[in-house]
Amino acid sequence: MSKKEKARVHKDLDGLELNVDSFGEISSNMPIDQLNKFLNKNVEDKKLKDRDDLDKLKKD
Repeated sequence: MSKKEKARVHKDLDGLELNVDSFGEISSNMPIDQLNKFLNKNVEDKKLKDRDDLDKLKKD
């Protein structure tokens, strides 16, 4: 993928840009809290899937 070409992302993450510097540090143009909310809502956490209070955790 060329540098000018943008990656396809979910509509909720439109405009997201992630960069990794030479030290392996990740920087983003979106607040980490917003990314975490998206991941909590849309990605199943295999470690938590058997918890009884999972639905409550997803709502918060």
